[in-house]
Amino acid sequence: MTREEYGLFEDKSILVVGGAGFVGSNLVRLLLSNVRNIKILIVDNLLSAEIVNVPKDERVTFVEKSVTDFRVLAQLQDNIDYVFHLATYHGNQSSIFDPIVDNENNTQTTLKLFERLKDFHNLKKVVYSSAGCSVAKKTFDAAVATTEESPIELHQDSPYSISKIIGEFYSAYYHKQYGLPVVRARFQNVYGPGEILGAGNWRGTYATIWRNVTPTFIYRALTNQEILLENGGIATRDFIFVEDICRGLMLCALKGETGDVYNIGSGIETSISELAQRIMQVTGSRSELKIMPKREWDTSGKRFASTEKSREKLGFSAKVLLQDGIEETVAWTKENMDVIQGCIEKHRKHLEFYQ
Repeated sequence: MTREEYGLFEDKSILVVGGAGFVGSNLVRLLLSNVRNIKILIVDNLLSAEIVNVPKDERVTFVEKSVTDFRVLAQLQDNIDYVFHLATYHGNQSSIFDPIVDNENNTQTTLKLFERLKDFHNLKKVVYSSAGCSVAKKTFDAAVATTEESPIELHQDSPYSISKIIGEFYSAYYHKQYGLPVVRARFQNVYGPGEILGAGNWRGTYATIWRNVTPTFIYRALTNQEILLENGGIATRDFIFVEDICRGLMLCALKGETGDVYNIGSGIETSISELAQRIMQVTGSRSELKIMPKREWDTSGKRFASTEKSREKLGFSAKVLLQDGIEETVAWTKENMDVIQGCIEKHRKHLEFYQ
């Protein structure tokens, strides 16, 4: 993002749904740091987020409710310039455990929000956060870069993945039917500072705490616990640093073609085994790697995104190398270990029962 591009958000009103979450809070802080005159409304029910991630800034208004609440929707006024819809039910395992709650906090958030926004006239862009896993080919063989035009398979691994692609269907529908200026941003595997293990409420499984692979590996490495390599760590992912994903979201808002979709990733394939080795090297960990069987539900073995379209159309490319991103995330984790430990500890009784 250039200074001129940030300047396009000056004197604008921004709604960030899910703004207390990992990506949402980083987006809010990045906007606040680079745009002087801006108003940001955060709507987040803290189901999988923590209040500590909401910046204390007079430019920010925080509503601790779900965007599916009709009272929240009724209070939204047609003076909003940009909407970033980042609310989700985190994540795959939680959605498998309770698909009804996933529907309420994933599919319904999108449908009800779009239904409210469809007649707004001031909106310049609505950015919907989708998931690359919903489109990527289900394979443990050699991966091919997933393009924006790749076919969507009927088989999906989880209700979370289903909800994310349904959100894309609604995005396309509301754009065609009502002219809602929606742009879809397909996330790859985001990591970085601000992702708190155990954030939010207990959501039925150990994945409430061990939510994503990078923060889980970093925490376990720093505390010298076993690092579990499911399916031998042969799966691959496209890891993208959180500041890069936030820049991609903003470029979707400023330059994205309404009705279109863009991959926001690094375009680099990295194995889970390599990720673990890098993290152990950075942390100087004494952890042992433990080979585990493949997760029964997981068929999304190897994948990474094509970034050609986002580079050509948005001028987006990831800037932070994986090694640098890991080092920064490790440093943040060390500085915020008390917060992380507190969030893990609040779920202790559930973990003991679950185990």
